[in-house]
Amino acid sequence: MDAPGEKTHSLTVDEGATGRLDRFIATSLDLSRTRVQGLLAEGRVTVDGRVAKKSDPASPGTKIQVVVPPAQPVDMLPEEIPLDVVFEDAHLAVVNKAAGMVVHPAPGHRTGTLVNALLWRMPDIEGVGGRLRPGIVHRLDRDTSGLLVVAKTDLAHRTLSDALRRRRVKRLYLALAWGHLKESPLTIEAPIGRDRKNRKKMAVVQEGRSAMTRVRVRERLLRADLLDVALKTGRTHQIRVHLAYAGHPVVGDSVYGDGWERGMGGPTRHWAIQLARSTPRQFLHAQQLSFDHPISGERLSFTAPLPPDLAEVAAWARGTTGSQNPA
Repeated sequence: MDAPGEKTHSLTVDEGATGRLDRFIATSLDLSRTRVQGLLAEGRVTVDGRVAKKSDPASPGTKIQVVVPPAQPVDMLPEEIPLDVVFEDAHLAVVNKAAGMVVHPAPGHRTGTLVNALLWRMPDIEGVGGRLRPGIVHRLDRDTSGLLVVAKTDLAHRTLSDALRRRRVKRLYLALAWGHLKESPLTIEAPIGRDRKNRKKMAVVQEGRSAMTRVRVRERLLRADLLDVALKTGRTHQIRVHLAYAGHPVVGDSVYGDGWERGMGGPTRHWAIQLARSTPRQFLHAQQLSFDHPISGERLSFTAPLPPDLAEVAAWARGTTGSQNPA
């Protein structure tokens, strides 16, 4: 049964039809290609019972189901919300996003987002890079804190987005993960897509998009590692999914690592339970950001220290067990 306002369309590709799946759906349902590509990215399209990929062809006889959610208003209002802007000029801004703040409006989060706050402080970004996500070049999860860059002009947005695709933007995160990595540094390379059983989650799936994460142990604690994590691609929930896939979910991650500490045995199990209880959110922070300025070409680098909530957790973990630098 469809959710309120949601509609499911069943399509069959005719004999003799060729071309791209998104083009076939757009034509059949009178939707824009951009809208269809969004539905594909959200896992709302299935082909012969499996979640579709943007690269799938429209092969004759293929059975397609498309779940179209109700239309949402796109008007976004400026809101006077405090922002920690660590750098700003006429072309871009670098923001140290607080945990709990959604980056851009989405169903269930129409106000109070980073975009709402940016529109108040920088009204000229309206429409930069598109109406739905003005100024946004890359995102952070709601409960991930740290650095991201915002474009203030279309030229800056195009240039920064291209640099991101070409992997010329360096993003380094600090994560606390359960257990101890057997190998450091470690490269995790596994495709990520929508979870087949839960569209709201991501997972390592064969038909997913290529994804690469590099991990290095910074400190070893009693039953967890403090990790430097570098993104080589930028898939949704990539760090959280890859670390969980490697058997070391992020501490405090209620989606991909909930209750993981309860499976630990031995005399240090109590320490792990206390760590989980004292961690208020997923322990993931975007600590370093480096990129070339889109106009001057100057290399810019920024660092954001751990915010107080995670710094307190790290101090407790060190103070109760000690830590050591890995060899």
